[in-house]
Amino acid sequence: MAGSAQSHQLTKPLGTITRGTTGVNRLRRSDRWLMHDDLVAGRLLDAADPLVVDLGYGASPWTTLELAARLRTVRPDVRVVGLEIDPARVVPGRDGVSFARGGFELAGLRPVLVRAFNVLRQYPEAAVPDAWATILAGLTPDGLLVDGTCDELGRRCAWVLLDRTGPLSLTLAWDPFTVEQPSDIAERLPKALIHRNIPGEGVHALLSAADRAWARASALAPFGPRVRWREASKYLREEGFPVRAYRRRMRDCVLSVPWATVAPKGDAAV
Repeated sequence: MAGSAQSHQLTKPLGTITRGTTGVNRLRRSDRWLMHDDLVAGRLLDAADPLVVDLGYGASPWTTLELAARLRTVRPDVRVVGLEIDPARVVPGRDGVSFARGGFELAGLRPVLVRAFNVLRQYPEAAVPDAWATILAGLTPDGLLVDGTCDELGRRCAWVLLDRTGPLSLTLAWDPFTVEQPSDIAERLPKALIHRNIPGEGVHALLSAADRAWARASALAPFGPRVRWREASKYLREEGFPVRAYRRRMRDCVLSVPWATVAPKGDAAV
């Protein structure tokens, strides 16, 4: 069976041990997005086996337990496995969540969703394509990967959503009350993009335009940063950026675009 304990021992973990920094509620912004994203929720609901892997959960399992609790609002029978390459960090299962040793090979599991946050950030940029390819090969045919990065308190987050065809979208999410302008998220871009925030690259153009739109919407500042960001998003779309429009009111400021908008220039690997 794809999720059996025996499968955890099938292959040697791929990857290197990283710092393991973690904290309670650090990944809440990405969790909220996963809960409400139509594609992610649809894949979970349609899966014969709703197995989710939290890859590289760090020194403590809090964010894995939080992910499980939040995804159960989408599908109550979701199964979550936390994988850590450092055997000293593997803890006993609790609250319906199991933990095992594993790396990019996913310990032989076949999940419909993998979350890998603050993992590839600690690798060289050149390692990203192979890491993505290894993880994607282990997914179910319609599985998804979320590769993201955030700051220590989870106030600034960015992630790439991928399926077996490659990257689908980039999403930035931030605390409306502690971030002064959208480009402040640049320091937390995923590894595939963090070195591409330079003139001539798509992600630089997006962040620069987002700052201009934010400044243009300054008249709405008295109504709060969420209202101001909704207006700034409209200005971005008027400039021709295919910024996703969310129907529901968002607790966070969220900027999501198709991957083609930010794909690195002249680098087909990512």
